[in-house]
Amino acid sequence: MGNKTPAEQGNKILISKAKQGDMAAFEELILQHEKIVYNVALRMMNHSEDAKDISQEVFIKAYRNITNFDERSTFSTWIYRITVNTCIDEMRKRKGKRNLSLDNELEDEEGTWKQEIADEGDTPEESLIRKEEKSEILMALEGISEDYKTVFILRDIRGLSYEEIAEVTGLALGTVKSRISRARNHLKEEIFKIRERNGTNSRHKNRKEGRNP
Repeated sequence: MGNKTPAEQGNKILISKAKQGDMAAFEELILQHEKIVYNVALRMMNHSEDAKDISQEVFIKAYRNITNFDERSTFSTWIYRITVNTCIDEMRKRKGKRNLSLDNELEDEEGTWKQEIADEGDTPEESLIRKEEKSEILMALEGISEDYKTVFILRDIRGLSYEEIAEVTGLALGTVKSRISRARNHLKEEIFKIRERNGTNSRHKNRKEGRNP
């Protein structure tokens, strides 16, 4: 590994002291990272009070587990990973319904997922279809594995980069990209099944091809 920066060297000293029970050293580490922890939590939970609660839980977990930090990654990566995992755990407790905000989340022509600004000129029928699409994604997420669901949420709903996802999950970059691709495919299959059950496949196909139902 390359030479450590002065900041990394300073953190190494703080980590060593924190592991020995030096509360001042641990508090210094938290001060350095509290903003990014809050921002990540806010980005994932979409609610400031939830982000504050998550931040406090993350710091408690970090304090309780600091002696287990093996320093193979940076402290920033370690606490970032704790933050994301804590958010995911909270989402699971709530079964995803409230936190997975899919406002303006739609599928593009290539089968990937993107954000679009809702068209104020939408007809009532188009607005209804948009709402149905969001509901379908939420339902479809319940039908795919946690491994795929996690990376999909981080990438296509929360907007983390592939590199950020690799950092926080500890997965190889290639594995992250592969899982996201598979997650999208599985999600499309689940949505197709939902539309088959609801009898709405033809309507969505006509809309995509620019034809009236």
